[in-house]
Amino acid sequence: MKVEIRADRVIVEGYVNAVGRDSRVIPSPTGDFVEQVTPKTFERALQNGNDVELRLNHDQVLGSRDSGNLELREDSIGLYARAEVTDLETMEKARNGELRGWSFGFVKKQDRMEPLENGLHRRFLEEIELREVSILDSSRTPAYVGTSIEARGQEESILEQRGREDIPDVTGKPDTIDAHADRKKEVEILRLRGANI
Repeated sequence: MKVEIRADRVIVEGYVNAVGRDSRVIPSPTGDFVEQVTPKTFERALQNGNDVELRLNHDQVLGSRDSGNLELREDSIGLYARAEVTDLETMEKARNGELRGWSFGFVKKQDRMEPLENGLHRRFLEEIELREVSILDSSRTPAYVGTSIEARGQEESILEQRGREDIPDVTGKPDTIDAHADRKKEVEILRLRGANI
């Protein structure tokens, strides 16, 4: 994840998910499994014409592809996102180094399972409806799995969420924040040395 802080916006970019690679173990009532998104799955999902929202922590809407502040593409590595965010709360979290990773929410359209030797199964996601990508902050653990039932008219669908933790590469961070962090370290060192502060 790259985070570029500007005066009036934050630009966040990076890989939301890598295709063709096993996830961590995902718990399920029918048995634990690992998951892979097959190559071209995101590409097909992006070509179906549905808008994809940009959110903070799967909750707060920050924009979308249609609104022009979210670019998504699948390449040989996976789903790549570039977002320009002007939301003040998200900008403050970026300045404070609180952005931690990406996640995405989807509805499964087609998948297949194969058994593995260790009793687990491997799930291959082949067709999905991509609903949203989220920037996650430190209040969320990126390496989590979430599901919820969503009613759309007469239909019910299971909305799944997948996240991954990242180490942000922050540029444009104001010097005052760095200086404040350095001052805190100096105070802690003096405290450890027994100085009265």
